[in-house]
Amino acid sequence: MARGRYPHQPLFTRWRKEDEEAVNKAMRATGISDLALQSVDTLSGGQRQRAWIAMVLAQETAIMLLDEPTTWLDISHQIDLLELLSELNREKGYTLAAVLHDLNQACRYATHLIALRDGRIVAEGAPKEIVTADLIERIYGLRCTIIEDPVAHTPLVVPLGRR
Repeated sequence: MARGRYPHQPLFTRWRKEDEEAVNKAMRATGISDLALQSVDTLSGGQRQRAWIAMVLAQETAIMLLDEPTTWLDISHQIDLLELLSELNREKGYTLAAVLHDLNQACRYATHLIALRDGRIVAEGAPKEIVTADLIERIYGLRCTIIEDPVAHTPLVVPLGRR
């Protein structure tokens, strides 16, 4: 996880207390403190994904670009990660851009969505404003119904099939 601190270390300097604290905080946030002494190469897919996220968090950057950050994670770790990212956005003002293929997670956790088809933007805006059955059919060729998530009050996509 120490790799996440490389941008903060001038050439030929020693590891500082701030570096250690940032790495430990990132590992606690992603639930991998017990893996601190292991090489990333020895980790399972889900552990490795959380380690990469910890490295990003250790950078303490205000802007994060994440490509499918929930891949390889079981559902509980997916939710933990999305809650953590939402908290960073809400409480620290971090800017987060993430590619998510789980439409319901995107609707629940994103404040702004960009929907693409063949590399072109077909819709963008708040989930409640743009997520419709018509949009899902245009993008994925999938019939669905959209209901309100009873907990989050965000759109919930219920697939009906292609036919």
